[in-house]
Amino acid sequence: MSDRSGIFAGEDPFAIARAWLAEAEGTEVNDPNAIALSTVDADGLPNVRMVLLKEIEAAAFVFYTNYTSVKAQELDGAGKAAFVMHHKSLRRQIRVRGTITREDSAQADAYYASRSLKSRLGAWASHQSQPLSSRGALMAEVGKVTLAHGPNPKRPPFWGGYRLTPVEIEFWADGAHRLHDRFRWRRNSPEETWQIARLSP
Repeated sequence: MSDRSGIFAGEDPFAIARAWLAEAEGTEVNDPNAIALSTVDADGLPNVRMVLLKEIEAAAFVFYTNYTSVKAQELDGAGKAAFVMHHKSLRRQIRVRGTITREDSAQADAYYASRSLKSRLGAWASHQSQPLSSRGALMAEVGKVTLAHGPNPKRPPFWGGYRLTPVEIEFWADGAHRLHDRFRWRRNSPEETWQIARLSP
């Protein structure tokens, strides 16, 4: 595709996504790796929330959460999800749709161990998405798990990662007079070759 150059150049969408994220790390004030993750419940009602993308692998995107949360229940139930990463400072966004699998092996252990101690203890203390009587009750729970698990807590069995393997990735960049540039990578399954198309703004 002759006009796909500059920030859109290359055949590997994961490499392009990593390059865009690396550039955003120098321009975004907070959380350049934040994504709006969309799921659906058992009735097909959509749900969306911000999470932090932790890795762009060779063929997938990885983030972490509490497996008892509403988001995890919806991810496990549907086996599919979508997200958008928006970099306001660069006027760009990346949209991704695909299938979901859990990442709860040594990779999840390593990421959990890399977090601050307070974040690791917080993962033990929080019953994510469940009703909470007060912030004081949450802090009391943090105190309990601190005593129970000490300064080097293991990863909770109810906490880990998800890997989104995309069947569609779209890169969008702002253009003058709303004549934006959009390129979509699409395939029917992860085993197939990407089909790349320029889309109208």
